[in-house]
Amino acid sequence: MQLQVINSPFNQEQAELLNRLLPTFTESQKVWLSGYLAGAASPLASVLGTPSQQAAPKGTTTKEVTILYGSQTGNAQGLAKKASKTLEGKGFQVTVSSMNDFKPNNLKKVNNLLILVSTHGEGDPPDNALTFHEFVHGKRAPKLNELNFSVLSLGDSSYEFFCQTGKEFDARFEELGGTRLYPRFDCDLDYDEPAAEWLAGVISSLGEAKAGDSALTQAVTTQTVETTYSRTNPFKAEVLENMNLNGRGSNKETRHLELSLEGSGLSFQPGDSLGIYPENDHTLVDLLLEELEWNPKESVTINKQGEVRALRDALITYYEITTLSKPLLEKISNLSENDGLKELINNGEKLKSYLEGRDLLDVVREFGPWNSSPQEFVSLLRKIPARLYSIASSLTANPDEVHLTIGAVRYHAHGRDRKGVCSIFAADHLQSGDSVPIYIQHNENFKLPANPETPIIMVGPGTGVAPFRSFMQEREEQGAEGKSWMFFGDQHFVTDFLYQTEWQKWLKNGALTKMDVAFSRDTAEKVYVQHRMLEKSKELFAWLEEGAHLYICGDEKHMAHDVHQTLIQIIETEGSMSREDAEAYLTDMLQQKRYQRDVY
Repeated sequence: MQLQVINSPFNQEQAELLNRLLPTFTESQKVWLSGYLAGAASPLASVLGTPSQQAAPKGTTTKEVTILYGSQTGNAQGLAKKASKTLEGKGFQVTVSSMNDFKPNNLKKVNNLLILVSTHGEGDPPDNALTFHEFVHGKRAPKLNELNFSVLSLGDSSYEFFCQTGKEFDARFEELGGTRLYPRFDCDLDYDEPAAEWLAGVISSLGEAKAGDSALTQAVTTQTVETTYSRTNPFKAEVLENMNLNGRGSNKETRHLELSLEGSGLSFQPGDSLGIYPENDHTLVDLLLEELEWNPKESVTINKQGEVRALRDALITYYEITTLSKPLLEKISNLSENDGLKELINNGEKLKSYLEGRDLLDVVREFGPWNSSPQEFVSLLRKIPARLYSIASSLTANPDEVHLTIGAVRYHAHGRDRKGVCSIFAADHLQSGDSVPIYIQHNENFKLPANPETPIIMVGPGTGVAPFRSFMQEREEQGAEGKSWMFFGDQHFVTDFLYQTEWQKWLKNGALTKMDVAFSRDTAEKVYVQHRMLEKSKELFAWLEEGAHLYICGDEKHMAHDVHQTLIQIIETEGSMSREDAEAYLTDMLQQKRYQRDVY
């Protein structure tokens, strides 16, 4: 878009300057500038395409701001706390709350509202946002004509319903009469910089930034970078032990990884997770370079800070090359001379099928030749994300250590052997004495009861056993007297009973009250943890009635879904309730934080 001098308030020099600047702006920069100029009715605002949602905030002279977060793994919660700290530093009175703890009827009293929310599973709200999400989208939601709001949504662009929950909140608050303080930002896995940019825009809209304060985003970004070890400043932990938990002849390979935290100052609680920054498979990178006929030693710039690395090193340590998404294919299709890629992108069902189980090497081989330089190509790739694993140890029981339980992912698809990025990095490349970049991901949504006398029920088949090993170590150290019941499942008793001797020890010393196991391949009919739960339905419901907390860890799409449905069935039958009442019973447990899930 070119700004014409004719009938414009700008002189020739100004117009030329603007026409040089405009194409260099990112979309978020355009949105910010548009919002800033909207109230002034500037011709430049129309040039930039002022979004209709960027109306002037109502009543923003108030210094009160409410921040609500919906978070499954702790990312949105962590950002909410940082945003609160930044706003308080600018003189705002900030209230921060989980959506689960906020009384929805109080929405009518809120003037400035910030929503930070992740999207879980197939476009679903996080567990601690379910009730609030349902209220806001229901008939009881009030008109919010006095509300100013802004939404920061977190997601993963490789999923079809990217940032769906944030988009739904954003649209619904507008329907209810709210006015956007600042446009919604949808953040991918590498969310730190866009989150800081969003917060800077929010602060500007709240009247705290002076005109042309270009340093604001940088200031907010700087504030969010911690001086201690964190997600943005990982600690290089030494590998103490790496062993296979499965017996000889097993179909599975489950690694028990022990890492040293000595000198890090890092701490965690049972229920927290550990983030690992992995490397891509070196062989896969070499095949990719060979296919593209690029020089592995060619230098490329990998980030906004201008850091330069050799191409091969950048593809191993910095860029994601194993996960495909529609946004990625749309970007790289402009570099391909093969029209087949654009045709694939425009065919929804075919694209969905293609994305499953393929990687960047498949695309490069199928849709070449490629008309681009290495720099142009890699600049379209996203940063390799950290992988989160449930911590399998108690810091009290194992000072200066953190343990993980990682299932090695290997499979054959589309004519090639495939490997999980982080699981195979851990299984094949990490040896005692090596170091690996890690950080602690605190998760307040998966925690032991404050009262150690409260009964707990744990459901964790396969690697889902990890956090419950942490739970049991902690409760043993505490001398907790509350009852505990573990449901564990895997394929074979002989080869796949993970941490068997430890569970037997806890049963023997009384730290663990009961344990039920299900080994699906040892019987003619496959038996899973939910079948064991049904067999003990009367006793299980009695525990729930006594106030037991129930925890699920593992695969969300299949296991966790089946266990959830089984729980409803048990409550319905043993409590002599309708299905609707049984669902409400479980929702109430969720609200009371007696039903918690760590699912993936």
